Amino acid sequence: MSALLTVEDLRVTFPTRTGIIEAVRGVSFTLGRERLGIVGESGSGKSQTGRAIMGLTPEHGVITAKRLDFNGIDLLKASKAERRALRGKRIAMVLQDPKYSLNPVMTIGRQIVETLRAHEPVSKAEARRRALDMLAAVQIRDPERVFDLYPHEVSGGMGQRVMIAMMLVAGPELLIADEPTSALDVTVQLEVLAILNRLVAERGMGLIFISHDLRLVSSFCDRVIVMYAGRIVEELPAARLAEAEHPYTRGLLNCMPEIGADRHPLPVLERKAEWKE
Repeated sequence: MSALLTVEDLRVTFPTRTGIIEAVRGVSFTLGRERLGIVGESGSGKSQTGRAIMGLTPEHGVITAKRLDFNGIDLLKASKAERRALRGKRIAMVLQDPKYSLNPVMTIGRQIVETLRAHEPVSKAEARRRALDMLAAVQIRDPERVFDLYPHEVSGGMGQRVMIAMMLVAGPELLIADEPTSALDVTVQLEVLAILNRLVAERGMGLIFISHDLRLVSSFCDRVIVMYAGRIVEELPAARLAEAEHPYTRGLLNCMPEIGADRHPLPVLERKAEWKE
């Protein structure tokens, strides 16, 4: 299987008054048309890795890599115009919280239509039809009604589905989902994951699923990358996550609650300096 995305020695740094912050340090992986999970604690570099691929790193950040290739396109050498053409059309990113990602003064339908028409020369009527079809595809009942609502008028779960619909309406080849279910209850989480799973299978997309929930990633993804302090400490098939060998991954697994187990005191993850090396 040929790689859809190749990342080699990716580094993201931010200059500060107290020195250089290394948010991502030498991350390397490939992605085919599969579901790749990236897990780790807050601050481990998961989201910055996704943003670097998307070209959404803040301007003061510095991105370097030996290779950052998307389907034959060198993302490091791509111009801003080329990046804009890719973003939303061929590479899309679902952000963590729809409350902060959706425009509060535009209706949901208008935002989805605008996304599609920015990348394809379609009429307003055709764009509306495709937006309604996409809302139906993410299992939103009565798409016509939701089309005319504002973001504050829908629940968190529906807002997340709207974000997924908006990112998928132009038919991307790669979807980066950054904690897409963290603010949702368990039943809605499962519905959103089922939608992503079905769309990946039907469209043959590559999916990078960023999360801190090891149990969720182990059941949903094909492969898992574990990040700590900006670098990858372990990579293994999702089905074998329970067999992880790195002490950091073992520590994360041990911190998960177990039904019926006596866990007093609760285990605490002990970090070691050599894990950063």
